[in-house]
Amino acid sequence: MAKDPMCGMEVNEKSALKFTIGGKAEFFCSEHCLKKFARKNRVSEREAATCIVHPKVPLYRDKTFIVSVVLALFVFASYIMPFLEPFRKTLFTYFKAIWWAMLLGLFLGGVIDHYVPQEYISYVLANRGKRTILYSVILGFFMSACSHGILALSIELHKKGASNPAVVSFLLASPWANITITIMLIGFFGLKALFIIISAILIAIITGLIYQILQERGMIEENDNVAILEKDFSIIKDFKKRFAGYRFSIQTLKSDIKGIYNGIVYLGNTVLWWVLIGMGIASLAGAYIPPHIFKNYMGPTALGLIITLILATIIEVCSEGSAPMAFEIFRQTRALGNSFVFLMAGVVTDYTEIGLLWHNVGRRVAIWLPIITVPQVIILGILANIFIK
Repeated sequence: MAKDPMCGMEVNEKSALKFTIGGKAEFFCSEHCLKKFARKNRVSEREAATCIVHPKVPLYRDKTFIVSVVLALFVFASYIMPFLEPFRKTLFTYFKAIWWAMLLGLFLGGVIDHYVPQEYISYVLANRGKRTILYSVILGFFMSACSHGILALSIELHKKGASNPAVVSFLLASPWANITITIMLIGFFGLKALFIIISAILIAIITGLIYQILQERGMIEENDNVAILEKDFSIIKDFKKRFAGYRFSIQTLKSDIKGIYNGIVYLGNTVLWWVLIGMGIASLAGAYIPPHIFKNYMGPTALGLIITLILATIIEVCSEGSAPMAFEIFRQTRALGNSFVFLMAGVVTDYTEIGLLWHNVGRRVAIWLPIITVPQVIILGILANIFIK
């Protein structure tokens, strides 16, 4: 395993992007990190393009392909084996409800990936004022990545000098308040999804502000990293410079289309297989778990919320993969609060997020995460069960 020199993530040398400079090979988790490495080492895009080696991943190792084949086999088998028919019908119901949201989300994610410079996000999140928390949540809306995909970016922001409270707020808001998931949740829950989105934003803001208080009192670690961006950097000036330098032509149009397409492909490879896994799990649950199990053990009660929280903590599924299962809980129990708890628990109690904070940001930062967030999640879950039917 190699380590990405920009974000510090461990990557498989066989499947990672490879960039050779000065005779030394470096490996990267994404083109974002690779391009930043090239800029940092003052390598022109044209020169860098000749040094980049895109890994050739065999089709049998493509996760989206593997999951798709498995689901397809179950569907084909259902026409021969009658006991699989409920699974097929439930799976098709999910596809009918969510296909447009997935396509639109991937497209918008590709547009954002291509046009929104990473430097803008780093610049805003590096400030230590109260408004930084709000900025981190707002910018989280534009980050089309799942809870696992957002981890590398959070650590990258930390290394650039973003305050620890901003990193935590960003980490909490992005999985459930980004534009891709917003569209997906609306596809599942309709307008009720707005409660989930707004509540996730509220928790991210409250938690960030509490972390700022803890930081002022010396109860969590400080971020000693220095931001890479220059002090006189201005988003407005940079945008004007980029806009003035943009010349529309067939060549730039092709470049933009290619950039958006690459963003869609990268996002699809990151999240689509999780979505398919989640739909498969939810279809199995909807087809074969008796409705009374959901109603008796995951219903709109205090016990139901606790069981839902424990279940979501145990199940290690990406945010996109959790969405179908959360909807199945709602479909069976009509308890939106339980669905909300199931979704949020994947971030506030997940050992991946806590472990990442523990090893990269600070142990006290990691310990405070569930202490601060779990009560908020439970309270909002109870309110949703009482007032939203």
